[in-house]
Amino acid sequence: MAERPRRHGAWLDEHGHTHFALWAPDARTVAVQLEGGERHAMAPAPDGWFATRLALEAGSAYRYLIDERLLVPDPASRSQVDDVHGPSRVDDPRAHVWRSDHWQGRPWHETVLYELHVGSLGGYAGVEARLPALRELGVTAIELMPLGEFPGGRNWGYDGVLPFAPDSSYGSPAQLRQLIDSAHQLGLMVFVDVVYNHFGPDGNYLGQYASDFFREDVHTPWGPAIDFRRREVRDFFIENALMWVLDYRIDGLRLDAVHAIGECDFLLELAGRLHAAVPASRHLHLVLENENNDADLLQRGFVAQWNDDGHNVLHHLLTGEAEGYYADFAEDATHKLARCLQEGFIYQGETTRHGTPRGRVSAHLPPTAFVLFLQNHDQVGNRALGDRLLGLSDVDALKSATALMLLCPMIPLLFMGEEWGCEQPFQFFTSHNEELGEAVRKGRQNEFREFSLFAGQDIPPPNAPGTFHASSPDHAARDSACGQQWLAFYGELLRLRQRHLVPHLPGARAEAARVLAPGAVSARWTLGNGQSLRIDLNLAAAPVAIEPLAEQAQRLFAHGLPDRSNPQQLPPRSVLVSLEAGV
Repeated sequence: MAERPRRHGAWLDEHGHTHFALWAPDARTVAVQLEGGERHAMAPAPDGWFATRLALEAGSAYRYLIDERLLVPDPASRSQVDDVHGPSRVDDPRAHVWRSDHWQGRPWHETVLYELHVGSLGGYAGVEARLPALRELGVTAIELMPLGEFPGGRNWGYDGVLPFAPDSSYGSPAQLRQLIDSAHQLGLMVFVDVVYNHFGPDGNYLGQYASDFFREDVHTPWGPAIDFRRREVRDFFIENALMWVLDYRIDGLRLDAVHAIGECDFLLELAGRLHAAVPASRHLHLVLENENNDADLLQRGFVAQWNDDGHNVLHHLLTGEAEGYYADFAEDATHKLARCLQEGFIYQGETTRHGTPRGRVSAHLPPTAFVLFLQNHDQVGNRALGDRLLGLSDVDALKSATALMLLCPMIPLLFMGEEWGCEQPFQFFTSHNEELGEAVRKGRQNEFREFSLFAGQDIPPPNAPGTFHASSPDHAARDSACGQQWLAFYGELLRLRQRHLVPHLPGARAEAARVLAPGAVSARWTLGNGQSLRIDLNLAAAPVAIEPLAEQAQRLFAHGLPDRSNPQQLPPRSVLVSLEAGV
């Protein structure tokens, strides 16, 4: 792989020299301080950069000494020795000999995402051990929650402060490359969730020597906004994305909460530079989380968006919950579900409960531009108790909604454990210092006071080790009779998806979705081969009449129907999926 120019951080060239570069416009002097205390002054440049080149090999530990008083890790550290405050370590990505060297990824329409938290599965090595089972199930891509170094050893990853350094509590950069290499050998893609909208509250020193990294005139829920108007700031995050794509050979990025990034042109530049950095033969997929439902981005370098609208309306129909953001989906919920299935987003400019318009027209986009899910880290873990959907809804209704998710043309996403009916919670956990940990506990307790569902309940303290351990899936339950039944259910659906849908998703389009009764819809899509896919779904407690299947239609899957006859009604909490040849 050819060398590429870099400015942020430390990188090892082919001659055995390590290049150091730090943007520190508020500093007068900067030196590289090595593990034994040896210091090497960095040459200043008029634009706020400091740089030097030293004869150091991979594995060397260093920090930056700012103005002879502040000793900090490299904000673009590729590896950390001792958590977020400790020394950084020089990493050489060329040291790994890739066994999957010819891997070019997989096309987007083949994607079945499996979101997981690396720490709760035993680190990089623990995730690697589970890859064969995921492939056997029918998963085609794992999505790793954020990896950037965060304080302590227990964290979701969204409190990261060193986004270039894979968290050391999960293993080494070499072990992460080993995980990715093994996934590719099994035909599995790897996605990484990246956080470019904020830094965590502990371990971010940028404001002390590069205050221009932030803007005081714009604030976010996490503090001053990152200033993406600056070239140096843009390059910091673009270089981070390039690192994942080129040094770790990941197949896709999920960009967290881009609605908190004010400069949309940064996102377009990021997508353009990433796609330009890989050959046309390589599949690279960029996925957004974007509360703004900006459909335009999905035609400008980004392949899909997490469809929170779809989740929210299905969650309401399954559980009856109508507080918080579910209030925007509770009124006329069945029509909203029909719109989601036909047009992608539910909110396409309509006003939310806050009185503000949200979203843009999305009906022109293909179904594969939307990632559909019933559970993920947000929708489980951001509940007060982290309870999973299996404990909140009727089992038959949940199975019917799962069939919709896995057999409609949208791209499905599973959250770790749901495939075997995991009932353990996934709670919010941290390992902050005592003062910050207490502040987070109080903030989270206050966050749920307005929800009657959680009134009077004690929220699990995020900083307690037990909260993390309670959230780590007990895989013994996977091997139980109940766990095996759920696995068989998911496996059957994914095999049907692979056999009947995936080859014909290119060119697929939604045709119509209509309301049959409250809680019941009938939706149709035309696949790329001209076949008509029809899903009749009834999440309600009463039967509903449906149009009989055409004589030549193939009954692909059913749950809750007593036999294989051509039904004229759907029983309560059931689903019927059928295929009909094109005209």
